[in-house]
Amino acid sequence: MAIGQATRKEPIPAPLLDEPHTGAKQETAVFAGGCFWGVQSVYNRVKGVEHTTAGYSGGSANTATYDQVTTETTGHAESLKIVYDPSKISYGTLLRIFFSVVHDPTQLNRQGPDVGTSYRSAIFYTSEEQKKIAEAYIAQLDSEKIYPAKIVTQVVPLKGFYDGEAYHQDYADHNPNNPYIQVCDVPKMAALKVQFPDLFKEYNGH
Repeated sequence: MAIGQATRKEPIPAPLLDEPHTGAKQETAVFAGGCFWGVQSVYNRVKGVEHTTAGYSGGSANTATYDQVTTETTGHAESLKIVYDPSKISYGTLLRIFFSVVHDPTQLNRQGPDVGTSYRSAIFYTSEEQKKIAEAYIAQLDSEKIYPAKIVTQVVPLKGFYDGEAYHQDYADHNPNNPYIQVCDVPKMAALKVQFPDLFKEYNGH
């Protein structure tokens, strides 16, 4: 569960540095913030997000399977590829959601009940612009002491994204009564609606 979800009603501050409007119709962001089920369940409900894919980043193609990644020996993190319309939502706003309702960025190599490097907090940037925005935002949040501890999120280049298995896609929506989903992911979706009501959209599958 993301930090402060139970008590925080207002979102964390917006990034002071954000991407300029270039006229691009589509851009891609890749984030890792614990189990990809919960990360996907949040971004599926964000206006301006066109498509999401749960998968793996940080390791090589030949180890990008769930069975191998869960051994914690592959270097992969459970990740989410987000295809979005930058005229409707900015990269900085995606980061703001990532750091507020998606996960706790102060937890090292774990999120809630999930422990291991595959559950680490990471931003896989696809451009120098994304790197600059992400690093500046982390510095901003740390300097403002938004969290009780220092942010441990990695900011690293995206070397490859590998789609996860079909049964992982939209898992939270296909299995709403799963106890893990009820405890770990339903609160994240609720927090998104509370903290970002203007960005929240209902989701009924791809």
